[in-house]
Amino acid sequence: MRHEKAGRLLELARLLASTAEGLTLDEIAERLGVGRRTAERMRDAVREVFPQLEEVEDPPTRRFRIPSGLDGLFQAPTPEELSALALAAESFAAQGASARAAALRSLEQKVLSATRAAARRRLAPDLEALLQAETIAVQAGPRPFEDETVLAAVREALKAASTLSFRYEGGSQPGRVREVSPYGILFGRANYLVASEGEGKPRNWRLDRIGEVAATGRPASRDPGFSLQDYADESFGIYQDDTQDVVLRILPASAEGALRWRFHSNQALEPQADGAVIVRFRASGMRELAWHLFTWGDQVEILAPPVLKQTLIEQIELARRAHATDSAAPAA
Repeated sequence: MRHEKAGRLLELARLLASTAEGLTLDEIAERLGVGRRTAERMRDAVREVFPQLEEVEDPPTRRFRIPSGLDGLFQAPTPEELSALALAAESFAAQGASARAAALRSLEQKVLSATRAAARRRLAPDLEALLQAETIAVQAGPRPFEDETVLAAVREALKAASTLSFRYEGGSQPGRVREVSPYGILFGRANYLVASEGEGKPRNWRLDRIGEVAATGRPASRDPGFSLQDYADESFGIYQDDTQDVVLRILPASAEGALRWRFHSNQALEPQADGAVIVRFRASGMRELAWHLFTWGDQVEILAPPVLKQTLIEQIELARRAHATDSAAPAA
């Protein structure tokens, strides 16, 4: 029990050393999953061990931080952490996300180079065992475009709050040079820049259709109330259209799987008396959702909206037509 308490205090110390602005007591309580009084006691205990902990006035509250960071003695990674980092890099590489894979491998090297030699020697056997015993199951799907030059230019514009200029080989006028205000990047089966052109609303621009890209240095005009996470949550996947209230009924035979499945970030699951599960969420992107629901076969019933049901029927009919034939099958 004493070891567990010491571990929790070290976890808090790492949190306070990893933040520039500091954490309030309420934020400490939330991060550690404890009550406010417990957070106060833990803060006081950390102060005894790390007297460099400082208080920052942020009316109407206070923030706490360890500005000088922690000695490497307290920061040695575990085999599980390094294994997770290596697997994440491997997963990105398998998806074709070479830039993010390279970034994680560079981070791994920095962590190891900052770890004391004795700690590295202790880590090596367990880390090797985990790396040999765990791997990524590669799934079929598109390999997202990830060009380091394009990503670097987009990130430069985002950090500088600058507009971004590029030649776009998509849309109704392929090859036209655009100047947009970037909001962020959506990583997924395909990667997209989220940006607004002129006074228009934010929209998606495929990164693999962007060329001759550069940050202009001119101030970007962005809606201060825009949330990239909220924007991403509005759609099922990438496609954006009218937001709909979706209601699905998963049959009892597949209910257990549905309870462990995430259809959408704002979903609500309602187990039914007959063993079925009702799934509710708000989203746009009905065609992409229809593609996904097809994988559930006859185990899902679309209760709402009608446009989703019609879209699924249309997609099934298109597939049927593409594979239908009037000629007899060839003889064996």
